[in-house]
Amino acid sequence: MSTEPRINERIRVPEVRLVGPNGEQVGIVSIHDALKLAQESDLDLVEVAATARPPVCKLMDYGKFKYESAMKAREARKNQAHTIIKEIKLRPKIDPHDYETKKGHVVRFLKAGDKVKVTIMFRGREQSRPELGFRLLQRLAEDVTELGFVESQPKQDGRNMIMVIGPHKKKAEAKAERAAAKAQRGGEEPSVEEPSVEEG
Repeated sequence: MSTEPRINERIRVPEVRLVGPNGEQVGIVSIHDALKLAQESDLDLVEVAATARPPVCKLMDYGKFKYESAMKAREARKNQAHTIIKEIKLRPKIDPHDYETKKGHVVRFLKAGDKVKVTIMFRGREQSRPELGFRLLQRLAEDVTELGFVESQPKQDGRNMIMVIGPHKKKAEAKAERAAAKAQRGGEEPSVEEPSVEEG
């Protein structure tokens, strides 16, 4: 089913409730008169409420309306933060050096504003000692507490135990901070950053 509204000759009803180009109520008019008005003012007749009795139609520049709607939708999509979930896998009996390396990854992901799914993989007899995994996950959560918080508590999932850590910082904030740090590191070098646009 098309979500496009019916316009001009595609509106097949005897009469419509007409709204002018600036939102003013014209009233109930015959479809013939409404189309004539649209033609005279060089606008389109667009059905904005098809289920009303009679349907509500508005005089507008449909091409411009469609373009503006598309731009708004694009802007809304652009402002949506894309949440990426990174995954780190650990073993219950991890050696200290490996633990530090993995923790480093978690720190990096959280700083970038990404969520981290931490999976502890149990093998063989380790499955009978879930508390080892639980303690390891708690330790990791405490180690990164400044950057993230436990979004979903450790839970057993078959042979694995899973916990999700969410960043305190939003993706957009992390990006802005990275850009600022980059600019600072540049020091006196000629700036190749794009000129900043003042938000109005």
